[in-house]
Amino acid sequence: MGKVLIACEESQSVTKEFRLLGHEAFSCDILECSGGHPEWHLQQDVTELLKQKWDMIIAFPPCTYMSKAGARFMYPTAGNIDTDRLKKAIKAKEFFMQFYNHPCKMIAIENPTPLKVVGLPQHTQVIQPYEFGHPYSKRTLLWIKGLPKLVPTDVLTDYVPYLPSNTGGFSRGQGGGRGIAKNAKEASKTFVGVAKAMASQWGLLVK
Repeated sequence: MGKVLIACEESQSVTKEFRLLGHEAFSCDILECSGGHPEWHLQQDVTELLKQKWDMIIAFPPCTYMSKAGARFMYPTAGNIDTDRLKKAIKAKEFFMQFYNHPCKMIAIENPTPLKVVGLPQHTQVIQPYEFGHPYSKRTLLWIKGLPKLVPTDVLTDYVPYLPSNTGGFSRGQGGGRGIAKNAKEASKTFVGVAKAMASQWGLLVK
């Protein structure tokens, strides 16, 4: 079985699914893990771990400053960009690119739709929770190297938005919604159905 790094994951959702299949999987985050298996968690900056050899790397780098959902903060007024926020976004991109450019032969990086100004590479695939048995929509992008695209496992036709949309407009009586997620931690969760698909479909390729 393979040695798998699940980067920027305190929930251990993906780590546990790979462990169930016998892989030597480790979660890594600067936060303590909440998944109940600290023995599988490396609480540290992931940069040093990227110097080691891994058979597969799955990463969930922070998206706060890169996400399109934060456009209203990047562009506080029409035509004007918040230079301080842009600097933070570029720093977040540099962190993202550590995974994207890593020599590991099998890599997957997850993030929401980024702002064009950040200039991330073209993504490989778009997935939704409702394709993996969860009754929610949450557009999620995958950047994949050396791995096949994830195949939906349980496609639902009845679902609701997981994340809030147009929150400012919603409060003014315009379109939008509050979504299901109540905080940033919930908003960034990896759904169990997606985690199982990653482990069952990609884990077979790790020897």
